[in-house]
Amino acid sequence: MSNSHTNASPQRRVLDVGNCRPDHAAIRRLVEGGFGAEVVQAHGLDDALAELLSGRFDLVLVNRKLDRDYSDGIDIIRAVKADPALATTPIMLVTNYAEHQDAAVALGAERGFGKLEFDKPETRERLARFLG
Repeated sequence: MSNSHTNASPQRRVLDVGNCRPDHAAIRRLVEGGFGAEVVQAHGLDDALAELLSGRFDLVLVNRKLDRDYSDGIDIIRAVKADPALATTPIMLVTNYAEHQDAAVALGAERGFGKLEFDKPETRERLARFLG
């Protein structure tokens, strides 16, 4: 009789919001390949909130400009941080622009990373804080 299932921690989960198909695929490779975490995709505020309220996520990654309507990802961060049930969920903005990272951090987000930084050790270190 095996007890291996009792020793295993639950799989980490990441919600990826507003990234186009190629960027979502790159994030999936980074998160699944580097940490064995599951990646769930959402495209806007409504489906992101629905996912977050229906299950546990260890980290949320939000694109600076959402793929479907090019609205501002900072609005997603603002909404998540304003919801008492979700406010403690770690969230990062995906952007190469420092001023947008600063704005996200000012709203309570963790410092994120840009699409040009997927392969950098600092990006893996930032993700490792939440994904083990």
